[in-house]
Amino acid sequence: MRQRMWARRGVLALCLALLGCDPKPATQMPEYASRPANRAGDKATWVLAVHPLHNPELLHERYGPLLQWANLRLDDIELRLEASIDYPQFETKLRSRIPELALPNPYQVVQAQQWGYHVVAKVAGDDDFRGLILRRRGAAMPAPGEPLRVSCPALTALAGCMMPRWQLHQEGLDRTYRVKIEVVGSQESSILNVAQGLVDLAFTWPPPWRLFQQREPAIAAELEVYRSTEPLVNNGLVARDDLDPRRVVRVVQALVELARDPQGQRLLQAAGLQGFEPADERAYEPVRRFMHAYQQAFGALP
Repeated sequence: MRQRMWARRGVLALCLALLGCDPKPATQMPEYASRPANRAGDKATWVLAVHPLHNPELLHERYGPLLQWANLRLDDIELRLEASIDYPQFETKLRSRIPELALPNPYQVVQAQQWGYHVVAKVAGDDDFRGLILRRRGAAMPAPGEPLRVSCPALTALAGCMMPRWQLHQEGLDRTYRVKIEVVGSQESSILNVAQGLVDLAFTWPPPWRLFQQREPAIAAELEVYRSTEPLVNNGLVARDDLDPRRVVRVVQALVELARDPQGQRLLQAAGLQGFEPADERAYEPVRRFMHAYQQAFGALP
């Protein structure tokens, strides 16, 4: 029976690695690569690229309805959601200034300002933006001096890698153990790696952990939160600096209005979001301070 249980988990891990095997049909086919903005009269199509919070199909399932709601309230812009297979692909799009709008993690927000984007809004609920370190219940830590195997979705995942790594450093665990970080490509894969015993600890953050608990309660029950970091500033909405500022303001207003409308509130809840709020570069000063401390501790930023 135990062999069958782990065989099932292996199949689940493979499905997640292949960008999800959710049996429910997606509301729209995932978009991975940017296309030139279309225009119909004075109406422009703007791409909103979201960093890999989930696999692309699940991201469209959760965020697609938000953009559909906003599009009904925008008379001169149509927003098109675009997913990325992994963090490097998303970051390449930002460096190349391809999407008009993007929803990066806070570390990528600061980087994007060097690539011609500026902050126009952010996701509400900063208390939820924290790193989590998961382990199997009852699992013993390695002996001092032995490798401590850790999984994470990407080295540039702020809450899903950088903040938990900083937490281990603050506690001195990277001096007790030889920390070996394994990049596994997604939040779900990071959680599955520790569930299957492939690593000692898994780095992630609250939204994917809550979703995993809902979708795989039996596997999640075998895990526990070993550490939770202090919160930082939540994900940001950035706009390319060549866009019409008046149109950008209208997009921000539409996204902010989601939380003030009953239907919008339901869509936000389904997406695991509290809402959006106006913001600018000053909101991310704590992230810059964290990046400076991280660089001092580890010698370089990822």
